[in-house]
Amino acid sequence: MAGRGGLDNGGVRHVIRQIVRPVSTVSAPVTASGSVHVVKCPSCRADDTRVVDSRIAEESTAIRRRRECLTCAFRFTTFERIDTVPLTVVKSHGGREPFDRDKLIAGLLAATKGRSVERDELEQLATSVEDTLRLAGSEVSSANIGLAVLRHLRDVDEVAYLRFASVYKNFDAAADFHRELELMEKDTAPT
Repeated sequence: MAGRGGLDNGGVRHVIRQIVRPVSTVSAPVTASGSVHVVKCPSCRADDTRVVDSRIAEESTAIRRRRECLTCAFRFTTFERIDTVPLTVVKSHGGREPFDRDKLIAGLLAATKGRSVERDELEQLATSVEDTLRLAGSEVSSANIGLAVLRHLRDVDEVAYLRFASVYKNFDAAADFHRELELMEKDTAPT
């Protein structure tokens, strides 16, 4: 086994292990119900394959396995990923729709237009918001999405926060902006 080290965002050292195991045959994975899943060769459809190489992939969210068919020697790649439950948004009028990450990004892009916020930072913010929402369950209200965005966006750019808040909270007068600014100042004032 060979390892590569690095630091994560919190400054904690982590090691990513690259596992290389030549195996004569691979035991087929067994599901919780006890049934066996066999990985068939995409070339000859034989059941007899072996794992040649396994690596962590896609930012540690998947395992990439290089396989070889023992019948025809064809090599192919498989991935193991966590299957996430779809997130459903409950709208204020009671309707339901699937969570749309692109819609969230579009709202963030509109709020940060002309600001010095990088697209990658918005992608990370969207991931943080989505992760926060998934922790609450498979259904989330549109109001909770807006609040989660506001919590995260405030740390990124205060002007973008005010822009997003003006749409989310339906500002219709300058006094609404003034009230939100006072709330921001109160929240950041030393205690």
